[in-house]
Amino acid sequence: MAKILVTDPIHEDALRKLEELGEVVVLEDADEEEIREHVRDADAWVVRSGTRVTRELIEEAKNLKVIARAGVGVDNIDVKAATERGIIVVNAPESSSISVAEHTMGLILALARKIPQADRSVRRGEWDRKRFMGVELAGKTLGLIGLGRIGQQVAKRAKAFEMEVTAYDPYIPEKVAEELGVELVDELEELLERADVVSIHVPLTEETEGMIGEEELKRMKSSAFLVNCARGKIVDEEALIKALKEGWIAGAALDVFAEEPPGEDHPLYELDNVVLTPHIGGSTGEAQRAAGLIVAREIERVLKGEIPENVVNLPLAGVPDDVRELMEVGERLADAAAQVLEERLRWVQVKVGGELEDREKEALKRAVLKGCLDRVLTEPVTMVNAVDVAERRGIEFEFTVSDELEGGEVEVVVRSDEDEISLRGELVEDRVYLTSVNGYEVRFKLSGPTLFVWHVDRPGVIGEVGIILGEHRVNVAAMEVGRRERGGEAIMVIRMDEEPPEECLRAIDEVEPVRRVELVRC
Repeated sequence: MAKILVTDPIHEDALRKLEELGEVVVLEDADEEEIREHVRDADAWVVRSGTRVTRELIEEAKNLKVIARAGVGVDNIDVKAATERGIIVVNAPESSSISVAEHTMGLILALARKIPQADRSVRRGEWDRKRFMGVELAGKTLGLIGLGRIGQQVAKRAKAFEMEVTAYDPYIPEKVAEELGVELVDELEELLERADVVSIHVPLTEETEGMIGEEELKRMKSSAFLVNCARGKIVDEEALIKALKEGWIAGAALDVFAEEPPGEDHPLYELDNVVLTPHIGGSTGEAQRAAGLIVAREIERVLKGEIPENVVNLPLAGVPDDVRELMEVGERLADAAAQVLEERLRWVQVKVGGELEDREKEALKRAVLKGCLDRVLTEPVTMVNAVDVAERRGIEFEFTVSDELEGGEVEVVVRSDEDEISLRGELVEDRVYLTSVNGYEVRFKLSGPTLFVWHVDRPGVIGEVGIILGEHRVNVAAMEVGRRERGGEAIMVIRMDEEPPEECLRAIDEVEPVRRVELVRC
């Protein structure tokens, strides 16, 4: 039974789902030593933002297959260390999009109408309406830094307020922006200079850390507002404090900080033109339930050996279902081919019947390399580290589009210094079927222990092989023979109900027309 470690609070519905998958150990407010003790034999680890998943803890986890972040940001997880160990890191990027977008709009309204300041004034017994003169959002320009899931949701809501929306995001296709009625700009500087409200919706990376500093703040209008519901370190807090004090901008609203929680005497507390909330953008019941259920489903996929959808350290986001099918076929064919291949693997080729995007090629490459290496190496190989493992071993990889293949077919070719194996196959009703072995046409479901027998096409060979299997109490479940011409070279593919003993394989190999016998565990 799988062990699932949960070290931050998650929704009760998600816990119930996890309990269906294995033994769930919940540790809330645990220290590092207690986590270390339990993570050693855990298969899956669920966290939110409270737990720091460090390299030291990851190296202690000998069985860990997946780290699941019930939320979006993974800056509390050492993703590089997980990748090196072949551990998949998943998150729930869509879970909080609406909640964060609504919180963003709430902060924009709070700034525009000075709602927090007015509330505090009334509570003090004051009635100073002139002091809280606000501005309308209608007709103003919202500048979005990042037009991903959350940015797009903010854009939709801003449009409802009759705002003009511009965005800076070099990774978003023009078509996406057009469908939203958003104007994409090529330079961040242009957005900063034009926007009445600047809202940040990008992840924290080396590229985005300190993205908004003194120079950027000085480019903004003196009447403009800055909103950050992404990550605190994207904004240089010292520069922002200076900008708010000296009037470079009119105000700011922050749900995130460089250090969380900020210190008791943080300079931002003294400013009246800033609205602060304690990182609650995604803190709604709906978002927390969605995040928990999403990562529970991802954990289920990983434990079943399936491909998860929201993988942080794999290029699988947005990979369509038809490509995922190619990945499944490619991995299974590669696994079989690597078992058949004699001598050390030197070269791998994947052939498909149609053009793929770069990220789709990369995903298929990783699946095939995992299939080639996972069974034959002692170190764990997953799609996370398959490329690195192959490169360290000097294995070359080639991707080819072939007119000979149908759209759903994959061909995997593996080569050593002395041998070459080519397997072609496709997915039919969720089953991988082998359609060709080294150019010999077959139609064979890959499942269970399977014999590949190369032989000369002569009368009696099939019967003799069958007799030997019977003598060793091995039951044949299915058999297919591929040949190019009568009396020439042929291949026999046999699926069995049980694995044949070594003496059975030797006896088959000694049959005079048999040239080669290989057992494959499918």
